Amino acid sequence: MGIADSHGLPVALRAESASPAEVTLVEQTLEQRVVADVPERLIGDKAYDSDKLDEAMMENFGTEMIAPNRANRSPTQDGRPLRRYGRRWKIERLFAWLFNFRRLVVRYEYHAENFQGFLHLGAAIILMRYL
Repeated sequence: MGIADSHGLPVALRAESASPAEVTLVEQTLEQRVVADVPERLIGDKAYDSDKLDEAMMENFGTEMIAPNRANRSPTQDGRPLRRYGRRWKIERLFAWLFNFRRLVVRYEYHAENFQGFLHLGAAIILMRYL
């Protein structure tokens, strides 16, 4: 799971197994950020449309969660914040940059700590290139 800033540069990265839902990992990933400031807004896809997540993010971090509504829910956000959803391509670009490193595309490491280390190394190289 990853969180990027408005330029698509990594702010927080976390390696986790594939079984837990991403909604449950947002707070843990945000706690592992490498910058001191908490983002004002987080943009996610339809999987992040949850009232519990919205309340927890606002209460714990003061962060607004922006996600389009799932098909089985009534609209909870107006169109103004959802216009920012168009900028979600920046996180996809971050993952494309990370997948330029062969060791991150295929997980060769047995231990998650080793893979997390290579993930942070890849993020550091990206930051060195683009800062």
